[in-house]
Amino acid sequence: MSGGPSRGELILYRTEDGRAAIRLRVVDGTVWLTQGEIATLFDTSLQNVSLHLKNIFSDRELDRNSVLKESLITAADGKAYTTALYNLDAILAVGYRVRSPRGTQFRRWATTVLHEYLVKGFVLDDPRLKEPGGLDYFDELIRRIRDIRASEKRFYQKVRDLFKAASVDYDGTAETAKAFFATIQNKLVYAVTGRTAAELIVERADPGKPNMALTTWDGEKVRKADVTVSKNYLDAGEMESLNRLTTMFLDFAEERASRRQETRMADWIVQADRFLAFNEREVLVDKGRMSHDRMVEIVHGRFETFDAERRAAEAIAADEEAAEDLAKLEADVRRLKKPDRPT
Repeated sequence: MSGGPSRGELILYRTEDGRAAIRLRVVDGTVWLTQGEIATLFDTSLQNVSLHLKNIFSDRELDRNSVLKESLITAADGKAYTTALYNLDAILAVGYRVRSPRGTQFRRWATTVLHEYLVKGFVLDDPRLKEPGGLDYFDELIRRIRDIRASEKRFYQKVRDLFKAASVDYDGTAETAKAFFATIQNKLVYAVTGRTAAELIVERADPGKPNMALTTWDGEKVRKADVTVSKNYLDAGEMESLNRLTTMFLDFAEERASRRQETRMADWIVQADRFLAFNEREVLVDKGRMSHDRMVEIVHGRFETFDAERRAAEAIAADEEAAEDLAKLEADVRRLKKPDRPT
């Protein structure tokens, strides 16, 4: 199953006879196909699919408006056409009426693998992962899980949940929770880079470098919100190390929480230091030399410089492209006006 553009994901389904591969569009918690794709999926004619859908709607088995939508589809000629798409309910309803081996195979796959993916967001082939052989992607899976678990939003939520359950003096106010999270996060970043998050960002953010020296960011280009995230400046080795350390710390904290040991919030800071020391990492003992507010002020100023230069470069590129288009148009006009040579 592969990720797709913002309008949805694409899931590749291969028929068991190997004669067809269908790309199902995932949007709004279901999958969508055209009538032609449904015909290919069930190895039947387009006319049969159209007839089955007509009967399904006339019998009021399904409400047409709830299973049908129109969407722009790019055809082989590169042009976009408005096309009717049918969701999984309609696809399965046609499959029951076609009564072909492919229909049975798809229904079995849809009620197991596809259903799990739509509900959970993932599907694992457990037996295959437990029996390594040939191409083994287990280590890649572990790295991807670490990266997801160590993402700021998930880490923040997990830290809050853990310490809420295991701390006798837990303060659930947003500001206190954020401050505590920042303390833990700073210790982990410092353990990997020797810098607090704020120090790392100020040290590496460079408006003169491509993408302001960021290595990762959300979206197609660097935005203002991206430049104040410390993980966005880490190289691949540092990112792998931080992800591993973060997931280890969460396992350590979960183990303590599961034993219901009476722990105060200040004790968790001590435990974090013990965890890092045990793993032979540098331990941050103060708040560092750079405050978060000062870092934001400095880096946002650098971003303004970077963004202004980026806009200027984009304007120059647009002017050059317009000039090239104009030159091409003028050349075409001259060619059309040139009289034919006498034979």
